Amino acid sequence: MAEPIIMPRQGQSVESCILTEWKVNVGDQVAEGDVLAVIETDKASFDLESTAAGTVLALFWEADDDVPVLANVAVVGNDGEDVEEFRPDNGSATSAPEPAPAATEVPSSAPQATEAAAPASSDNVATPVSASTMATGGVSAGVSPRARKLAFRHGLDPETLDGTGPNGRVIERDVEAVISGRPRLSASAVSKARDGLEAPIRGKGLAGMALASDMREPGAIEGAKVEPVKGIRKLVAERMIQSLQTSAQLTLNTHFELTAAQAYRKERVEAGKSKISINDLIAYAQIQALGAHPELNAHFLGNRFAVFEKVHLGIAVDSPRGLMVPVVKEASELSLEALSAEIKKLAIACREGTIQPDDLSGGSCTLTNLGMLGVSTFTPVLNVPEVAILGVGGIELKPKRLESGEVEYAEFLPLSLTIDHQAVDGAPAARFLQTLVSQLEENPGQPLSITNE
Repeated sequence: MAEPIIMPRQGQSVESCILTEWKVNVGDQVAEGDVLAVIETDKASFDLESTAAGTVLALFWEADDDVPVLANVAVVGNDGEDVEEFRPDNGSATSAPEPAPAATEVPSSAPQATEAAAPASSDNVATPVSASTMATGGVSAGVSPRARKLAFRHGLDPETLDGTGPNGRVIERDVEAVISGRPRLSASAVSKARDGLEAPIRGKGLAGMALASDMREPGAIEGAKVEPVKGIRKLVAERMIQSLQTSAQLTLNTHFELTAAQAYRKERVEAGKSKISINDLIAYAQIQALGAHPELNAHFLGNRFAVFEKVHLGIAVDSPRGLMVPVVKEASELSLEALSAEIKKLAIACREGTIQPDDLSGGSCTLTNLGMLGVSTFTPVLNVPEVAILGVGGIELKPKRLESGEVEYAEFLPLSLTIDHQAVDGAPAARFLQTLVSQLEENPGQPLSITNE
């Protein structure tokens, strides 16, 4: 009995998944638990396993399709079983091939399909023809016979050309104009041209002749490998442009001295406590500062402004699959040690590909750190609808004036705060940074002791 394979729900917040790659074809035999496809949520990848055993009868979606959760994606069953009842509304599916009926079985009353184009209407509008039509010298009212013969010899489809003859008819000079702008093609290159590939401006053959190896996909760029944007990269691209188009982003830059933070870390090690990183201290101080400035711990929703009671801190992670932003839920309830452990756990899950979809949503503010990559300052892009994101740069040696008036050098870390100016003004954002810097320089790793005025 045929059984549908559905797109599973990967977490409560996930409404659709991208089907990035099929691992099977129609007609393949599969067992229960076999991997049928690779699917992706916002930033995590999973295997889609078969829930039935038998023959793959139909695949309802193409690679890179955005598939709603709980939708049928495939059918597994016995050869010959009907799959139409399981077909979703997305369009056509790839189904198991059926034997083509013999020519003698076609009823005499049925219209006979031919490869020649239908006769053109009185306005001489060209109708598409197949490559086989070109090969057999079929005639279309939109292309002159001489133009068709010349186009076929050079691997061109004359139906795609602009005609300058009567009523837009493609004539020989139109084909010659196209040929003059491209190199001569070898016989094998002509064959590939008929399959839709294009020649470069100059081929690698004798006198610039284009060889079969020179032929490329339409739209290719000379000297560059062109690949489609898909999967996580496609989602990140869409969200970044959405962020910039729907928010008024303003970035404020400052820095803090590392002396107290480094001393605090050293004291912890000497006391036998767990090691923490500078990033952990910044994350903890950011949470404390957000408690004092809740207008930055919020979402801007156009006609609404949602301020969170607790801080749910997003941590940007560079993973093999691209940028991921796992969220430390209720981070404001955690101690420094617990926060450090949770950040490490989520970062490892991102890099190993085991992060759960629900861990990648629900943030109220985000922290991103590029300092370890040698970046000094940068402009973080908001993770909308959040109204603030804090960026951390690399350590810099800067002069500072002592109370005695003398100048000495100390290590500083740059901080870049991007806000949505629709929701937050520059002055409140600057006060947030003052609180953050004060906490890191005077009380690192401790609960906030400064009240918001």
